[in-house]
Amino acid sequence: MTDTSIPSADQSLDEETVPAATTEEAEETQAEAREKKAPADSDLFRQSEIAADYVEGLLDILDYDGDIDELVSGGRPVVEVVGGRLQNLVGQRGATLEALQELARLAVFRQTGSPSRLLLDVGGYRAARRKELAAVAKNAVEKVKEHGEPVRLEPMSAFERKCVHDVVNAMSGVESESEGVEPNRRIVVRPVAD
Repeated sequence: MTDTSIPSADQSLDEETVPAATTEEAEETQAEAREKKAPADSDLFRQSEIAADYVEGLLDILDYDGDIDELVSGGRPVVEVVGGRLQNLVGQRGATLEALQELARLAVFRQTGSPSRLLLDVGGYRAARRKELAAVAKNAVEKVKEHGEPVRLEPMSAFERKCVHDVVNAMSGVESESEGVEPNRRIVVRPVAD
């Protein structure tokens, strides 16, 4: 049977009218779409190589020494720079590191044409900061459980907020959400409504 209906205003003339798929078929299609969207580890490693080359060029220009490791961790490309005299690349509260990460992501985009979720770490700053933020999150959770009132944390970068959300979400009886606008976006930890 041929569909001779006229497309609705919401439907493009190019769209085909397809019968509704079963739930199982829809789930399979969604899973296939996710697999196509998720870059392969080889693509992610290539992104980390491009970013590492970019960072190495910056180190040469600045006459800084550092060892650069490219890897894939947690489904995202990672570049780690280790060595002495690298604190200037981190900057105050990681501000310079965040800027360098964005530049490295742009270098990846320029070569691949795809946005990257690259994570750049210099001198182990992110690992150390992650530990500090876990302590901040646990302290906030304790205050919320003790007093039953929401706790607002200081403004943080997206990386820092993610670290705090991960810790809070792993604990029972509390929840967290971000509020505000960059660069003053912060986390509020509050008791879970019963």
